[in-house]
Amino acid sequence: MGVGGSAPSETAPRLLDAEYLVLSSRLIPGLDGGYTIATLARARQLASAGVDGGRGPQLLTFDPATTAAHDEHRRLFAEQGALIEPARLRNLFDEAQAPGGGSATWLRAAADAGAAPDPGVEYRVLEDAEGRPFAALPVIPANPDWHLSTAPVLVYDAVGAVAGAVRGFRGLYRAWLEHVTASLGDRTIVVICESRQLGELVADWSDPRVRIVHTVHTIHLEAPYTVDAPMNALWTRWLALADRFDAVVWPTATQRDDVVARFGSSAAHAVVPNPIAPVEHHDDLRESGLVVVLGRLAPGKRVDQAIRAFLAADVAGSRLEIWGGGPEADRLHALIDELDAGERVVLAGHTDDPGRVLDRASVVVTSTAFEGQPLGVVEALLHGAPVVAYDVRYGIRDVLAGGGGVLVPDGDVDALGAAIGRVLRDHDLRARLSAEAPTVAAAWSPERSLDALTSVLGAVVSHPSRR
Repeated sequence: MGVGGSAPSETAPRLLDAEYLVLSSRLIPGLDGGYTIATLARARQLASAGVDGGRGPQLLTFDPATTAAHDEHRRLFAEQGALIEPARLRNLFDEAQAPGGGSATWLRAAADAGAAPDPGVEYRVLEDAEGRPFAALPVIPANPDWHLSTAPVLVYDAVGAVAGAVRGFRGLYRAWLEHVTASLGDRTIVVICESRQLGELVADWSDPRVRIVHTVHTIHLEAPYTVDAPMNALWTRWLALADRFDAVVWPTATQRDDVVARFGSSAAHAVVPNPIAPVEHHDDLRESGLVVVLGRLAPGKRVDQAIRAFLAADVAGSRLEIWGGGPEADRLHALIDELDAGERVVLAGHTDDPGRVLDRASVVVTSTAFEGQPLGVVEALLHGAPVVAYDVRYGIRDVLAGGGGVLVPDGDVDALGAAIGRVLRDHDLRARLSAEAPTVAAAWSPERSLDALTSVLGAVVSHPSRR
């Protein structure tokens, strides 16, 4: 899970002197998949490069759960080795509470004392551990653009009365960020923003100390995921703001290139592959004829196509194990029954040891409609398992172009089945792909990722803010 260590490596690239902050909408164990893994890995990368003496950046989160819940998140991340120093994971709402009740001093200072609740808006009142209100958030139901609401966020005094309000979530978030950065003096502050919603709200942050590096974790396209496919409103607005960030960091070159070709190069685009730590794989566990699908059982993963392709390959003695859970499980059970494939295709459920599953696999198949970052493909290659995949945006082609697997046209179930059959039947081909796999995966190593990241950060620290 990314890079670890609590002290800077003797061989790690050094960063220019600055304060480093990582902004994330939320960081919750077991939630948001690759996003959470990649965000925490980036923080550990910065620690390995010497940020704050190896303690790493401050991680600033914005989800309004309870302090007890956030404490549990810190404990679990530390237990998993994902977080070097739990105190570096901070949360706005933990710090919005005054010890004696009501809102913290910084929040009261930011509030307009004459502001009142919006009578047309429902409010969610937040209370401290003693049941005392300290803030109230406007509830914007069924609206993906809730973060843009200008409805007042209410601020309470020590006796539980409304003492004023700040203007929307932008006002609340910016008040905290200005509080956090107020103690940093004249130092350059590098803000690594991991969330597009947060990015929209800080894109006009004109503090001359601040440099904003915005990372990307997901595909920017909607179905059918072609280079000119439509985008949702959040992506459209965000791309219109991209040139305000001091750097925009993409996980793959193909996505960066597609964006530049479609929208121009006015933003400062860069590519930093997400780090995936090397593993010790066990070829002695490899099982002849075992085909594996590993991941969430969601509609976009198109696991039904992987099942049909596997059956079409029709290789004697082969079997398919599908590992993971999700909303498609019942439909896939029904499909397996319909195809009378229960003896060869198994929905194996969740695994706590995905590495062992990949060590056992002769072939790993991915039939997803899209990707944002190729973590699953790289992990399969690290375990020496050849990958057969649809050629979809983004990331899979970036990886398999170097070897270790077979790409087939998107959505061509017959071609996917033929490729599965070819790799299973051809021992020499399978051995070659398996031997290539770890070398190909090394392009996503922590060392190469850190080299790319420090290059980007060095450039932004060395230049004035773009805002």
